[in-house]
Amino acid sequence: MSVHILHLHSSFNLGGKEARAVRLMNLFGDAARHTIVSGVTDQIGARDAISKSVRYEIAQDPPSLTGKPSVARYEALARYMRRFDLVLSYNWGAIDGVMARRVFSKGMPRIIHHEDGFNSDEAGGLKFERNMYRRIALPAAHALVVPSQSLEKIARRAWHQPSDRVHRIVNGIPLINYQARPQERAIPGFRKKPGDLVIGTMAGLRDIKDLPKLVRAVGGVSARIQLVIVGDGPEKAAIEAAATAMGMRDRVHLPGFLPDPHRYVGLFDIFALSSKSEQFPISVVEAMAAGLPVVAPSVGDLADMVDHSNRPFIPLYGGEVELRNAIEALAVNADLRRSVGAANRSKALALYDESTMVHAYARLYGNALGQEDVFTASLR
Repeated sequence: MSVHILHLHSSFNLGGKEARAVRLMNLFGDAARHTIVSGVTDQIGARDAISKSVRYEIAQDPPSLTGKPSVARYEALARYMRRFDLVLSYNWGAIDGVMARRVFSKGMPRIIHHEDGFNSDEAGGLKFERNMYRRIALPAAHALVVPSQSLEKIARRAWHQPSDRVHRIVNGIPLINYQARPQERAIPGFRKKPGDLVIGTMAGLRDIKDLPKLVRAVGGVSARIQLVIVGDGPEKAAIEAAATAMGMRDRVHLPGFLPDPHRYVGLFDIFALSSKSEQFPISVVEAMAAGLPVVAPSVGDLADMVDHSNRPFIPLYGGEVELRNAIEALAVNADLRRSVGAANRSKALALYDESTMVHAYARLYGNALGQEDVFTASLR
């Protein structure tokens, strides 16, 4: 008999945490059925990536994950959560599920909380009141999962979580997919032209990704450059405005969200991020697997993720000028791009295959259920 898992998401559009959650759902197959709560009811785009063979539903009328703290709201959440065998909550927007278990623990299933990073409101520093809230809520979780060393330190020092309950599981991808050549027409409306250097990124078009800064940085590079930004989100107009202001609107391509990055990421010559906050971005692992050099601010674990030869292009202060200079250094030196990219690919092959990640989650979730093989058996 399969277990019934409740997933509490602040939103369920396809980003890093959602992509990982869906990938695990697909791989666990018949071992579980799933109910998904999206705190923003119309943001459920990640459902399109769920395999047709997976048994799941999007909750239609769940208790709210947001609002002022109140006993009544926690009680409603707890009553709802008791229907399930295991609860998985994701990021600050779902922390009230953990608090509900703290306040109303009787008869509750175990809950595992996942923290993957911060939005713009905490990118510049953690909020005192949220730290206090997490310190109160998180002892009710069976485990806290983080992808990065940076978040692991925060969990222990700022949130006062004991080491044996904090599990760092780095993000992995199916590396075998990146052995094939990229497909020349995989990006709608874009064709790579001889002599052009292609800077590419994959990111939600959100304020925290600071993509207008990337446009300005690329616009200052001397080489003949095309910039491709794969992703959807509310910042599209701001990105287009930055491109127009830089006189490069015809060289900035916004194809929207595209699945299966292995089909197109190899069309890029340099992968770039401009984020205010990251932890262990899957997009960087995908770029490394495709053999690309990476330019990005030194946030989260980025400097440790890439090969040591790539670290000079991860500036400590990732402002517009620093990103432009890093891109320029790679843009004018094809041999350097190839050597750094090859080193990144070797590191990805050695450390970031998804099988390690998937088995770690399978063991953790199975342990929480008291059925250690319930998910690992489906992976054999």
